[in-house]
Amino acid sequence: MSDRCPPPDPSRCPPPDPSRCPLCGQANRCAIEAGQPAADCWCMAVSVAPATLARIPADQIDRVCLCPACAAAAAGTGAGTGTAPADRAAPHPPI
Repeated sequence: MSDRCPPPDPSRCPPPDPSRCPLCGQANRCAIEAGQPAADCWCMAVSVAPATLARIPADQIDRVCLCPACAAAAAGTGAGTGTAPADRAAPHPPI
């Protein structure tokens, strides 16, 4: 759970901002959030390490997207390169 939503009452938490990365707070550049087709999103061309996906706060899973920098950081790739090793990466699901 994120630092913004401590137990015992997560219902008092503000809703996540779907235009911001849940890990760093920077703009996530999500095409879907911007009203563009999912196929146009940068995330469709990259893989995200399972350990990075595990860092997304539970209350934000399937509600927000990572930014390119956070998505690439754990995989050791440049943002948007899609060169993460297959044994350390998983496809990043769209919101």
